[in-house]
Amino acid sequence: MQPIYLGLGTNLGDRAANLQAALAGLAEKLVITAVSPIYQTPPWGVTNQPDFLNLCLAAETDLPPVDLLSFVKNLEVELGREPAERWGPRLIDIDILFYADEVIETENMAIPHARLEGRAFVLRPLADIAADFVHPVLGKTIAELAAAVDGEGIRPFPNAVILQPTC
Repeated sequence: MQPIYLGLGTNLGDRAANLQAALAGLAEKLVITAVSPIYQTPPWGVTNQPDFLNLCLAAETDLPPVDLLSFVKNLEVELGREPAERWGPRLIDIDILFYADEVIETENMAIPHARLEGRAFVLRPLADIAADFVHPVLGKTIAELAAAVDGEGIRPFPNAVILQPTC
C-alpha cells in the first residue's frame, strides 16, 4: 500500500453533499486515513463563479498511479461532473496531490500536482493533515509551503459533516 494525498473541490449544487459523495466513492477503493476540515475558498483562475468548498485527504492504495488517476476521473463522471472550461465551475474535482514521494511527469499526469505550492486552497487543508510531509521536488514541508502563500478569503466551513477515516 502506498500513501497518497488527494484534494477535493466543488462549487456547484449542494457542495457539502458533493464532497460527502466523493469521499464515499473514494472509500470503496482507498483506505482513507485522514480527512481535513472543509474550507470555503474564493475561486481561483476564473474568478466570476461561486465560492468552492475544498478539503484534502490522506489515504493508502495499492492502485498504481495511472490506475488511481483513472479511478478518480471516472468517479468524478459518476458523480455528475461534466466537461467545462479550465478552472471553471464544477460539481466535483478530485486531484492527486502526492503519490508517496514519487515524481511522475507524463502527458496525462503530473505528480506532485502542478503548481500546488501556489494554491492556498489546497495547502491550507493539506497542512491540517500532513503539515510535516516534504514535497519531493521542492524539499519543503506542507506547513512551510502553506505559510508562504496568501490565504486571504479562505475560511473554515462550519456545520459540514464528513466521513471518518476508514482505519
